[in-house]
Amino acid sequence: MIVRIGTRGSRLALAQSEWVRRGVETRFPEVHVELVRIKTRGDKILDTPLSKVGGKGLFVKEIEEALLREEVDVAVHSMKDVPAELPEGLDLLVFPEREDPRDALISARGEPFEALPSGARIGTSSLRRAAQLLQKRPDLQIVSLRGNVDTRLGRLESGDLDAVVLAAAGLRRLDLAHRVTQVLEPSVLLPAIGQGALGLEMRIGDERTLGVFGFLNHEPTELQVRAERALLLKLEGGCQVPIAGHAVVRGHRLILDGLVAELDGSEVIAHRAEGDADRPEEIGMALAQKLLSSGAGSILERIYGSQGERPM
Repeated sequence: MIVRIGTRGSRLALAQSEWVRRGVETRFPEVHVELVRIKTRGDKILDTPLSKVGGKGLFVKEIEEALLREEVDVAVHSMKDVPAELPEGLDLLVFPEREDPRDALISARGEPFEALPSGARIGTSSLRRAAQLLQKRPDLQIVSLRGNVDTRLGRLESGDLDAVVLAAAGLRRLDLAHRVTQVLEPSVLLPAIGQGALGLEMRIGDERTLGVFGFLNHEPTELQVRAERALLLKLEGGCQVPIAGHAVVRGHRLILDGLVAELDGSEVIAHRAEGDADRPEEIGMALAQKLLSSGAGSILERIYGSQGERPM
């Protein structure tokens, strides 16, 4: 039996897909898993900040099209890259256990965030990270940073930057955790929707493929991601706007923190919602409504207006 995984070609994407492949082939020796590399629009446009590229699904659209054409059987996505709405005929059906959802600071001279010198140059491609960092340290300079993990670390090593902020999960998956100066707690930097989680997208009704990959599903991770994505959907947000959301499951309860920020960090609206863990979408929708009622809608409209269209 042969199954095909559609994946981006970056080192991180391949490491994630390879982890899934090994898990499946270990459990089902009779199954052979092939990795099919697919270049996405986000991989091709490297000289423009993501927030200015526009369009939905910059890192997933081409893979989803291959799924619909039945050229691959399953897509392995970083959940923070997946838009809130999926194409007709596809669904996210498997969520492996989440890696560390937090952000990580890597500084050139080993200083933690609080000790970075005034005016320090911080590299990040994320408006979410930039807004929260500036809220806490308006003296910092945020430098737009694109490219894969190696490229970003190279900019730091060249002396061009004082620090970079990257997802802790990606660094761990690439065996680069030793490079981390400081893991930033959600109270300092609230993570992106779905950060640290993988999602396996399949054609609806493809029971054969679900039967192969279904054992990888981790229910607490699924509940967390469903709550976070319901928040994103209600806010009509994309992956490249200053929206953050982080859920945790404690027993039978799910606790969800969310925020919406001005680009320069001058205003940050943050709230929390919690409820029964088996009703994650309701919690996400309730938190979104709380944020909107507190002025988040006005912030998002200003951002979308300045960008000309709703990104991702």
